[in-house]
Amino acid sequence: MKAFIVSVFLIFVGQFQSLAQKGVVLDKIIAKVDNQILLKSELDLAYIQAINTQQEFKTEVTICKVLEQLMTNKLLLAKADIDSVHVEDKIVEAQLDRRMEYFISQIGSKEKLETQYGKSVKKLKDELRKQVKDQLLVQKMQESITAKVKVTPAEVRKFYSSIPKDSLPFFSKELEVGHIVKYPKVSKDQKIIVREKLNNLRKQIIEESKEFADLAKEFSEDPLSARDGGNLGFFKQGELVPEYEAAALKLKPGETSPVVESQFGFHIIQLIERRGNQFNSKHILLKPISSLSDNDVIIQELDSLRYKILNDSLKFEKAAKNNSDDKFTKESGGMMTDSESGSSKLMAERIDPALYFRLDTMKIGSITPPIPFRTDDGKDAFRIVYLKSVSPPHIANLKEDYQKIQFATIQEKKNKLINSWFNKTKSEVFVDLDAEYKDCEILKGEQF
Repeated sequence: MKAFIVSVFLIFVGQFQSLAQKGVVLDKIIAKVDNQILLKSELDLAYIQAINTQQEFKTEVTICKVLEQLMTNKLLLAKADIDSVHVEDKIVEAQLDRRMEYFISQIGSKEKLETQYGKSVKKLKDELRKQVKDQLLVQKMQESITAKVKVTPAEVRKFYSSIPKDSLPFFSKELEVGHIVKYPKVSKDQKIIVREKLNNLRKQIIEESKEFADLAKEFSEDPLSARDGGNLGFFKQGELVPEYEAAALKLKPGETSPVVESQFGFHIIQLIERRGNQFNSKHILLKPISSLSDNDVIIQELDSLRYKILNDSLKFEKAAKNNSDDKFTKESGGMMTDSESGSSKLMAERIDPALYFRLDTMKIGSITPPIPFRTDDGKDAFRIVYLKSVSPPHIANLKEDYQKIQFATIQEKKNKLINSWFNKTKSEVFVDLDAEYKDCEILKGEQF
């Protein structure tokens, strides 16, 4: 069996709602693992997802295999509770924010997302919070069990040889791509402009009795809270950036702070309520933008690096390590990697279309002039992009695909360790499975 974390996609929320509206009975408890329960709806949705997201080195998907995966996850959660393993709330919130930003980017806007599901982003986050927290707990438990797993080149070759030749995966066109990223430095003048705007909004709130929430909806540049009048909800002390938290905790309920600068921009904050070490607040966020002259400085810097690299007076990898502002790629010499396998070869269909269309016209070894782009976390930046290699579509082989095969080998070894852990640990907790699934033989020995 392959142990896994069931991803939460909003499409499942929509499917669940659609079936419920048609009167279909979804929630039947089909398994209990200590204090964890597994619903039939969870199994049905996980099965749909498993079929839709089969990986290259994955065996046939069956209901029994998916049920085994879910049962293992429930046991991991039960053991996390017994062993007092926790995930910090701020990590859960950060994951929720990233998912909401992804969903918004896919649908087109926050408004479209809310219209499609008939709920505010805040409500959607509230409904997904437990599922995301459970996912992170499962991941943390899996990592603690498999932390020491490594594979040798001999094991990689053995794994590859075990795959029937007619079952080897077919890889589409792949590219090795690097970039050097620079963020424009915002000038003092631009910061002054933003401070003045926020001070004017603060004046309207304090002296003209304007509603904080109304101004947040109109002006705040935090898309996830603006719709809710700037409301961030309750956070524990230590979960928000220090500058924001320090300013918020100085306030009495209903008071509005002076302008506060943080890594996200400039805020004015209104405290709503305090409950012990938790507090609820609103904010209006404005982000200073770089001027044309600020951008010119960055463009000239990147142009200079590009010239040196193309004229062989500087290696791209060294230029990236010493100059790139992208902390995720600079240590790998600017090379982008696949988020799942860590491979430096990116499948064409997984590359952002706008970037791919540019790469598709480039020669191997060439570098683009500085081009503007927006990072995954919404920052405006410039970069030069390097095309290192292009691999045509091909059947998996050790020479071209060693990193992918190594990753699959490691996953296989981790899965076996998780399976062994399941069979050893299942006797330590109460486990019950609906008779409807007795043929899956999940609770019988080393069946996985």
